[in-house]
Amino acid sequence: MTPDLARPVRVAAIGAGAVTAYHHVPGLALDPRAKLVAVCDTDAALVDKRRQEWQLDRGYTDPLAACADSEVDAVIIATPNYTHRPITLAAIAGGKHVMCEKPLGLSAAEVREMYHVARDARLVHMTAFTYRFAPAMRYLKHLVSAGKLGEPRHFRSQRFLDWPETSWGWRQYRDKAGAGDLFDMTIHRLDFAIDLLGPLSAVCGAVARFAPRDVTADGSKCAPSEVDDWSALVGEFASGATGVWEGTTLAKGYGLSGYGHEWAEVNGSEASAVYQLHEPNRLLFGRTGQDLEPIDVPAEYLKPLGSPRDPRQGQPATVFRYDLAWEFISAIVEHRAAVPSFYDGLRAQVVADAVLQSHAERRWLPIADEPR
Repeated sequence: MTPDLARPVRVAAIGAGAVTAYHHVPGLALDPRAKLVAVCDTDAALVDKRRQEWQLDRGYTDPLAACADSEVDAVIIATPNYTHRPITLAAIAGGKHVMCEKPLGLSAAEVREMYHVARDARLVHMTAFTYRFAPAMRYLKHLVSAGKLGEPRHFRSQRFLDWPETSWGWRQYRDKAGAGDLFDMTIHRLDFAIDLLGPLSAVCGAVARFAPRDVTADGSKCAPSEVDDWSALVGEFASGATGVWEGTTLAKGYGLSGYGHEWAEVNGSEASAVYQLHEPNRLLFGRTGQDLEPIDVPAEYLKPLGSPRDPRQGQPATVFRYDLAWEFISAIVEHRAAVPSFYDGLRAQVVADAVLQSHAERRWLPIADEPR
């Protein structure tokens, strides 16, 4: 479906929880080319609440009905992982452009199908890899691609969170989530490592589960967690560079106002640079003989060119997330591919799947880059 550019792109939000409310809806509200026209969630009370908050005429409890609505041009999917594939396929069948939260599916096989179907339908498809839009990450990519660090040698990522050890709900069961920290958090870092340094050629990984999570926040008993709360891997890039990733939700003392500890570093032959989530408008930078020191991200990297967002407004570690919706709408209006696309979601998923296999088989695994 190609929107009539005389009117805004009409968007349905499928999944009305916190991610949609805090990130996607504010992003759409900033863009005059977009209009949120419908909300969908299996929780009828939440649908009614969001319809009032967002002043919408239409609300659904059935995602397939939202995907079939002829008054909708595009959908944003922020639902449990196991629903991403069926909702995406229904949306594409209904001629809708799709932005979907990560992980796109429970396995690379699911994601590959989603990518191929969306690609062949010539519809815009986008993976909500949030941190690509962080100003410091955008500037880090410029430094790497412009050769400002010299030849990239090492990538290093840490994502440490201090979360309660109570139940994650659907997120802690393999048939609903696929995996835990690996699919929820580390997959973001896999994506921007590939974006910065190119495809991986081999990985060796491990996962672990420490918290049983067999009690809910209100003290009720529940089935224990089946997924990882710690994940790590070592990787080799096709370029010859190396990478190390570690993520956990059990790092006590790493609250950092709810943002947690995020560290993504590239060491090059000439210099090193570090991105941190809690300071997304600054980088750490250093050359041989110097200590790493903070530098401000230049103004042109604080937001994408054309974004209606004012980078001087709001909490820096939150507001850059609004640019996901801007990129999605821009791709639709400009008749181009969105970045990051389902293809990017697939590349990261292939590596995440390999981490699970590597751990199970106790060996290194080769990674074949996906054809477009």
